[in-house]
Amino acid sequence: MKARIFGILAIALAAFAALATPVLPADPNWPATLTIVTASPGGTYHVYGAGLAKILTRALGLPVTELTTEGPNQNIQMIEAGEAQLGFVTMGAALQAWNGAAEWTSGKQYRSMRALFPMYDTPFQFVALKDSGIRSVAGMAGKRIGVGPRGGTAGTYIPMFLKTLKIDAELTYGAWEELAAEISDGKLDVLAAAVGAPFPAIAALEANKKITFVEPSREEILALRLAMPELTPSTIPAGVYPSLKKSYASVGLYNFAVANKDLPDSLVYAIVDAVFANHQELVQAHPAAAETVPANFVHNTFLPYHPGASRYYANRVMTGAIKGD
Repeated sequence: MKARIFGILAIALAAFAALATPVLPADPNWPATLTIVTASPGGTYHVYGAGLAKILTRALGLPVTELTTEGPNQNIQMIEAGEAQLGFVTMGAALQAWNGAAEWTSGKQYRSMRALFPMYDTPFQFVALKDSGIRSVAGMAGKRIGVGPRGGTAGTYIPMFLKTLKIDAELTYGAWEELAAEISDGKLDVLAAAVGAPFPAIAALEANKKITFVEPSREEILALRLAMPELTPSTIPAGVYPSLKKSYASVGLYNFAVANKDLPDSLVYAIVDAVFANHQELVQAHPAAAETVPANFVHNTFLPYHPGASRYYANRVMTGAIKGD
């Protein structure tokens, strides 16, 4: 009887120990946890980041958490300071940071980030209520425009857009969900977003109100690209939003996931491999991830790749696998 009791206790203690023992990373040189810095709730980064964190937690065998921020500018600053290991950036913000060329950098060059993998194109999208009477970008003069968090892509670029196009308007910064609600309530006139499509905040607004997509003219697109060479032509296909009956031409910036340069090569290789191996799951998290494929690594023309990521892409090219992605 005693032997049986001791046996049961031994099994119970072993089970408890197994539950109490934390999951250890596959490599002792890997950090115990990882943090992905994204952007504000209601944005593509936030949704994409939550999906990615779930995939990486399972694939890497260590806790990966998504952290809300103001967007690319703050993400770059946090990675530089060692406050986060992974993050999302637009190539425009990354170029500004790398060269220390924008006002938000105060002249500092941010050189600790390394490219991991392409995410998706970010088209700039201008949306107003259908009964607002706003039908052109020029028609936004004197209007109240919501541009997202101050450190986000739209919050950084829309002021430069308006200055280039000589349009005076009142800008409002904040979380996308709140700004969309203010559009719906008539407190704002335009939502100017730089996000993957479909954008949850616009989709939620569209579900409750009749909206119109305000398309930049060819002349405005040319003027913006001449002023900011990092901008590229971008198109949202018809049907991405129910009320978008024809393709929407605009300008955009490509998004990339980046990491601190000091992360182990083996960890970064495992991260990139996990992303592409679980591509469909990431697409289910957000449709914009359909563009998260190895072949789109070509959209990075200046930011050094982390050696672990470079090894992954070199292997793909050598096996010929990247051609069909």
